[in-house]
This record gives sequence, C-alpha cells and structure tokens, in this order.
Amino acid sequence: MLDDRKLAVLRAIVEDYVSTNEPVGSKALAERHNLKVSPATVRNDMAALEEEGYITQPHTSAGRVPTDKGYRLFVDRLSQIKPLSAAERRAIETFLAGAVDLDDVVTRTVRLLAQLTRQVAVVQYPTLTRSTVRHVELVPLSERRIMLVLITNTGRVEQRAVELPEVIDDLRIAHLRAVLNACLDGCGLAEVPELVADLPERLPVGDRPAAATILSVLLETLVERHDEKIVFAGAANLAGADFASGLRAVLEALEEQVVLMRLLGETTSDTPSALTVRIGAENPYLHGTSIVATGYGSGDQQLARLGVLGPTRMDYPVTMGAVRAVARYVSQILAAS
Repeated sequence: MLDDRKLAVLRAIVEDYVSTNEPVGSKALAERHNLKVSPATVRNDMAALEEEGYITQPHTSAGRVPTDKGYRLFVDRLSQIKPLSAAERRAIETFLAGAVDLDDVVTRTVRLLAQLTRQVAVVQYPTLTRSTVRHVELVPLSERRIMLVLITNTGRVEQRAVELPEVIDDLRIAHLRAVLNACLDGCGLAEVPELVADLPERLPVGDRPAAATILSVLLETLVERHDEKIVFAGAANLAGADFASGLRAVLEALEEQVVLMRLLGETTSDTPSALTVRIGAENPYLHGTSIVATGYGSGDQQLARLGVLGPTRMDYPVTMGAVRAVARYVSQILAAS
C-alpha cells in the first residue's frame, strides 16, 4: 500500500500525462505541483512507483507515464468525481428534455456524451425482455387495415400495419383494444405469448379471425425486436487518441455490435447506478482502452447501460462525472414519461 506522499506523486503524474500526452519528469512535477518535497524526494518516489509497476519509462532518459495499474489505483483512490457546472447541467437537462420518443432520447444521449467527454459514447437501448406493456393501441387506417401500436414502460414504441381478414367496424376494434389492454397491461413482454394463447377463444366468434391476425403480428413484433441494440457516436474523437492495441482494432470493435455488447456487459455491477471503470487489460475484448459505464432505467429497475470508450490516457474524473450525470437525467426522463 502506497503512503499518501507517493499517492500524491502518482496523482500528479496521471494528471500531467493526461493533459500533455508527454512523459512526466521529476523536475517538472516538482515545479508544477505543490508536493512540498524536494525534486530528489520526488525522484525517489517515482523510482519506488516504477518498481511497484504503477508507472513506467517509455524511453531511456525520458520521463514516466502511468501503467494500467497506475490508472487503476488513481481511479480507485479518487477523492471526488469532477461535478458538472450549473451551466452544463442546465444544457443537459434542456437538450434531453426536448426528446419526443425513446429513439430521440437515445440519439440525443449518445451525441451529448460524446460532446461532453470527447470520447466515443455508447448507449444500449432498453431491451424488450426487461420491459412491460404500458398500452396497446389499434388505429383504423381503412376498412380492412389497422395500425397496431405497442407502447412499453421504457417509452419504446413498436408499430405494425395489420391487414385484417375481413371488414371490421370501429366499435369492434374498440372492443378488441379494450380486451387486449385488460389482458396485457403491466405484464412483462416475455409473458405475452402465454397470456394471449387462448385470447381468441374468449371473444365472440365473429371477432376471432381479426383477433388471431392482430395477435400474430404482435408476437412477430416481439420476436423481431428481441435482439439487443446499441448505438455509438464520437468516432471522430479517436483521431488524436493513442491506443496500445491500435486504432484499427478499436474501429472494428465499434462496428461489431456483439463486441460492444460484451464490453458493456463486462461493466455490469451489483448496484445498477454504480459507475464501473475498466482499464486497459481489464477489458478482455479490447486491450488498450478504458470504459466508464453505468446503468440507467426507471425507478430502481436498470433497463440498459450507457458509457464512454476511449484510450487509457483519459480524464477519468471528468468522464466519470459526465457519464453519471447523463445517466441520471435519462433515468428521470424515462421515469416521468
């Protein structure tokens, strides 16, 4: 365990290297930071930090840079996450509050995170398997055509046009709508197939063909959208970044939804709202990168995750503050929607 002085030296090295992208020397460290010790003491502390694997010397006669282990200790011992300014918080709230539906919320969130952190932002859509039915709407389009609208508690809206086997009037459509909502309101989407299995038999004979057709489309909708979806923004921010595994590997990972899902999945914690930081080799699918992520949802229920992907040379206090703040605002919007 490092003493407070060596921790202060490590903290100073991380902060300088993140801001300058240049190896940090003992003389510059002593001049820029109020460490209250001589340059010779700083050199001795740096030698001890290097021996224990927290910093390394990339070139002979060069300064030192943090290792993954050094970044890990820096993050674990952060005294505080840098809070957003009042202006930044107002901007986030105003920007996200203007969203009209879930797609808009996700799109605005990922753009906002990329702008705030200057990294790649990644947002997972709330999965249908974790959602419940809020409302089913049947909207007449013509004599034999209706629009089926499924609205979930997460704000997700699925729409499908349904061709009916026969002409059906508005009164019968209203009755079907009422029966569907009475049956499905508040139930988990995974439970829908079982709940509607015998629904047509409970209806008047004349309504059964239309009900069977509507339910068939409803079940197809759930199957089609069962897969998880992820969006990202800010790939241009990678242009000036330095990656141990190379920029090509990072770009290929962004194109692979499965890899992104695994990366986010590795950041899941027992506390949904907790921030998780995975650094360098701690990311099994993409070494040389760091991920800061957290869950978002409605109330105590985590619906999905969002976060930031970037190089290990990342401003962790700022990034962690931005990820936490944006997740809270998204959760508030979903809870109020």
